[in-house]
Amino acid sequence: MKAWVTFFFVVVLTVGFVNPETSDNLNTAANASYLSPLEKDLVYEINLFRSNPAAYAEKYIKPLTKSFKGKMMYYPNELPLKTEEGVKAVNECVASLKTAKPVQLVFPSQGLSKAARDHVKDQSRTGRIGHTGSDNSNFEKRIDRYGTWGISIGENIAYGCSSARQVIIYLLIDDGVKDRGHRKNLLKGEFKMIGVASGKHPEYDYMHVMDFAGAFTDKK
Repeated sequence: MKAWVTFFFVVVLTVGFVNPETSDNLNTAANASYLSPLEKDLVYEINLFRSNPAAYAEKYIKPLTKSFKGKMMYYPNELPLKTEEGVKAVNECVASLKTAKPVQLVFPSQGLSKAARDHVKDQSRTGRIGHTGSDNSNFEKRIDRYGTWGISIGENIAYGCSSARQVIIYLLIDDGVKDRGHRKNLLKGEFKMIGVASGKHPEYDYMHVMDFAGAFTDKK
């Protein structure tokens, strides 16, 4: 498996304050029959993080500072990952999340998941990476295929991660991404809906697409 890669882009129309939710009922995707067990795990893991970012960082991210040899990171039960920043990015992530406030949970959307799945199917076939599909669609166009969104939308993509926790931890550390855009997406309180799709990638073995929206109504 080659190095893990992600990309980030976000469209924002308006930003509003939302009240944080408790850590109860984190498994909001439990009854989403259109999601695989791994995809449900991704929604759960995002909600686990959002319910208490500081505690998540302390329990799951801080211990990884002991997993480095130079810039090589040895994640448990995974192949080694060559990072750009080394342990510095992990320390920065933990420090940043210590002051992050909880935000409300996200709930699965079938339409958003269909948009995410379109991109997974496309790149599983073509071996491409990034937000642009082989039909030149961006994530906004893919989301528009399946419904109407409001407030804001965003997309995170992870390649080369096989477990939900690994995906979310790596997106939060955001090694090599100057503005830590993936982390910002995961912390956005205005995001209330999520679509998830996971699949195989010919170059990086695995890929996962997460499409976020402040509001979303499926096409009838």
